[in-house]
Amino acid sequence: MCGIVGAIASRNVVPVLTEGLRRLEYRGYDSAGVAVLDGTIRRVRRVGRVAEMEAAVRAEHLSGIVGIAHTRWATHGGVSEPNAHPHVSRGEIAVVHNGIIENHEEQRARLAALGYAFESQTDTEVVAHLIHHHYQATRDLFAATRRTAAELRGAYALGVVCLADPETMTGARMGCPLVVGLGDGENFLASDVSAIIAQTRRVVYLEDGDVVAVHRSGIEVTDGSGQPVERAVHRSDLSPDAVDLGPYTHYMQKEIHEQPRAVADTLEALMDGGVDVDGLFGEGALAAFRAAPSVLVLASGTSYYAGLVARYWIESVARVPCSVELGHEYRYRDSIPEPRQLVVTVSQSGETLDTMEALKRARALGHEATLSICNVRESAIPRASRFVFYTRAGAEIGVASTKAFTTQLAALYTLALALAKAHGRLPEAAEAEALQQLRFVPGSIQHALNLEPQVAAWAARFAEREHALFLGRGIHYPVALEGALKLKEISYIHAEAYPAGELKHGPLALVDAAMPVVVIAPNDALLEKVKSNMQEVRARGGELYVFADLDSHFSAESGVHVIRTPRHAGALSPIVHAVPVQLLAYHAALGRGTDVDKPRNLAKAVTVE
Repeated sequence: MCGIVGAIASRNVVPVLTEGLRRLEYRGYDSAGVAVLDGTIRRVRRVGRVAEMEAAVRAEHLSGIVGIAHTRWATHGGVSEPNAHPHVSRGEIAVVHNGIIENHEEQRARLAALGYAFESQTDTEVVAHLIHHHYQATRDLFAATRRTAAELRGAYALGVVCLADPETMTGARMGCPLVVGLGDGENFLASDVSAIIAQTRRVVYLEDGDVVAVHRSGIEVTDGSGQPVERAVHRSDLSPDAVDLGPYTHYMQKEIHEQPRAVADTLEALMDGGVDVDGLFGEGALAAFRAAPSVLVLASGTSYYAGLVARYWIESVARVPCSVELGHEYRYRDSIPEPRQLVVTVSQSGETLDTMEALKRARALGHEATLSICNVRESAIPRASRFVFYTRAGAEIGVASTKAFTTQLAALYTLALALAKAHGRLPEAAEAEALQQLRFVPGSIQHALNLEPQVAAWAARFAEREHALFLGRGIHYPVALEGALKLKEISYIHAEAYPAGELKHGPLALVDAAMPVVVIAPNDALLEKVKSNMQEVRARGGELYVFADLDSHFSAESGVHVIRTPRHAGALSPIVHAVPVQLLAYHAALGRGTDVDKPRNLAKAVTVE
């Protein structure tokens, strides 16, 4: 949930480091810091955003040809300059770190007994002193980093420089992403390709347990057993323009408006080739899907809500039982495995720790048929899965997920069709009809985006409220959950979501004139039930904000506000109805003056437990 960038070159790397941090700031923005080798270890750290650190870097005329930098999301220790990275041990070793070191307390006690003094509350300072301790014995930074990594428990990505060895920068990975960028006479480390894409497209994705020595002329990698290994070099297809704002004010705004293209791109292979199960999900998928008696979806956050929608699709379209669990709950639950079951993990980043650990547990329980739905190529979860379906949302920078959610829905509907075909429950006519319906979805999303002025007018009223209630029934209940999550994430308005039928079982006690109630109410089989629930709200003086569609036959009246999305999209309606609730949250946050892209206490990629 923090960001790392490092560089070793024959030029001043400070501009590279600061630009990389700006691109990584969505991963953490409590504090930022940089350290370079320039006769000594020169370090600048500041609480707050990267811009504040960057101003201090300019004021101090910082420069160097080797350096590391970090933007932090606080875990161990509060938000303060002493807790900001990089951490330095005895003026000789500087370290940046993502993740959590679980055995930091015992290592701290050990190092204190060896005479090391601690200046921070962080687990990271333990790593700096431990590397220094081993370096004193070996005088080899690569060996000292390997020895240190072998003694750490937990999740980490490390970047390390040493004053006495300016020809080497080291890194290590366990459970947190770390990539090496390969340049011409210069090389880079980063926790995300976006940080170094302006410098190189040639990247090496490190595996768990890897330790790397990065020199100007090349790299050396050892695996978890300490043996030298070769890791494949990939050419990233990420464009530097993909992480630029362009004409938009916020990344969230940009990403909301990119959804028609993102969903169309995600569906492209399906549209071109039909429901070719092996072609879409990987060789052997058809046989594995056919053998699967049920499906288990594992995810967290917004991806979990996508999984809840998928349960309706998989059971209604494929007639295959489906359960959905939060990764961090499944990981520790004493579950009863069914080894033939298809286990589906859903993650935007492919590095979500809770989901990754849940996948490991599923595999340990004997599940071999594993499928990852992910937006980031070569990330950890797809590499650990037998089958992969990549969404094509492009870079998503805003902390509150938008286009990742709708592309996950598109991918999960594709999975429902594939399961139906594998089980012999998708006749040619039904397949053709489903594909025809999917062709309309990007256009329907664009029509929903055209409602933005109406949604913004609603949001102006929401900005004055402190609480909101979201209701939906059936397949639209997860959309209500997602709408409530978006509103609370970026506007800090307390919001809850319930199945509309639960209203009279408790939540109705909250309803009064000060509690706006958002209703997801398309024209489906449950519409009349939803209307009855709305009457319960009106009878208690509640004010309704209804997202309907053109044929829902709602009338606006006093206390009932209606926005009609495009014609009813049938089973695909959740993809379309996700858009207006995103817009509502975005404009409510604007009205309250919050930081839309970087909400307090949150970061983009959740790589800690």
